[in-house]
Amino acid sequence: MILKFLIKEIRKEQNITLKQLSYRTGISTTHLNDIENNLKMPSLIYAVKIAKALKIKLEEIYFVERY
Repeated sequence: MILKFLIKEIRKEQNITLKQLSYRTGISTTHLNDIENNLKMPSLIYAVKIAKALKIKLEEIYFVERY
């Protein structure tokens, strides 16, 4: 089972740039990019900030891939 994040997909659907999301959350663009590319796992605090900035429920940014 792999946990993935759908932040990039949701952000692009909403036509929000990485820089805009960084401004809204206070998280650096580098760190957000790593999270979006599943290189880093966001802390719960960051996940909440991202969900609020995208105006979605927290659970909407997670995707569990079963194999």
